[in-house]
Amino acid sequence: MPERTKTPTPDGTTLKELAKHLGLTKGTVSAVLNDSPYAKAIPQHTKDRIIAAARDLNYHPNFFARSLRKKRTFTVGVIAAEIGDAYGSVVISGIESALSERKYLFVTVVHHHDPELLRQYSDILQSRGSEGFITIDTTVSQSPRVPTIVISGHRKIDGVTNITLDHSHAARLVMRHLSELGHRELAVIKGQPLSVDAPARWEGIVEAARNAGIELRADLITQLSVDDPSPQEGYKTTRDLLSRRVPFTALLAYNDISAVGAIRAIKETGLRVPEDISVVGFDDIREAAYHLPSLTTVRQPLRKIGVIAAEALIDRIEGRNGHEAGILIEPELVVRESTGPAPKSLSR
Repeated sequence: MPERTKTPTPDGTTLKELAKHLGLTKGTVSAVLNDSPYAKAIPQHTKDRIIAAARDLNYHPNFFARSLRKKRTFTVGVIAAEIGDAYGSVVISGIESALSERKYLFVTVVHHHDPELLRQYSDILQSRGSEGFITIDTTVSQSPRVPTIVISGHRKIDGVTNITLDHSHAARLVMRHLSELGHRELAVIKGQPLSVDAPARWEGIVEAARNAGIELRADLITQLSVDDPSPQEGYKTTRDLLSRRVPFTALLAYNDISAVGAIRAIKETGLRVPEDISVVGFDDIREAAYHLPSLTTVRQPLRKIGVIAAEALIDRIEGRNGHEAGILIEPELVVRESTGPAPKSLSR
């Protein structure tokens, strides 16, 4: 049946008007636009006609009607320590992509590692109908009342699915790479105390160094003091390391941002990267490949982790699979310009 002519309005077209325009039932049009199982039986040319008409007539589904009909909000809460940093922003982009594809909305809150703020935001999100949570660099200490996916989660908690990088494997990759280059004197910048990945990453480094027969000297170990998403902390920490005048040939930074600051500090003292000191980062943020020198780092598939978290949460909300206690993510070592053979002499 040929479509009846209708001029689209700024407010859009209703489902009833769209169905009448197409000469189809509301159920058929709704099934196609919502990609329901019933749509599989509808011919492809009919689907194409419905989608084209919906676009031409400015049709937008009534979200509130859908929510009332199904008694759901189709909204989840994303709880993050930071959102302007290079790590969290990429993870959230993956979350947004997957949620958008499944027709879900999300609300993001930032707690800056303040426990009271975290509790308040969690309560607010639940009171406003969030059907589940995704947390990023956030300590979850008790069972939540809604399905929850914890990115970088290390505690086994009922109702929580942890998505965790294999930090032991990551540390082995780094140690093998540096050992093959002849490095034996290593300095380490540990993560800030509030970062949920800091203990696991440090434990992996200690174990990998021990297995490689490399001694980690106490006077070559330091720690980021605050949760600063800029290179400043890595810069200050490395300046302190160098001021101790204890020679080392390679530096393992907690993340790429601190590694960038470390390289700046090394160069300011007249040393070269990697000719005098090799530097390894962690995360493989977007800027890592374009820094000078480009950064050797452990790659976390940050955007993919966001997608996995969103898909796992929706599957749990909609009852499509059982509760998984954990999802382990494999790291990858990306070798670039900031690492090279250890210098033959440690004299500066």
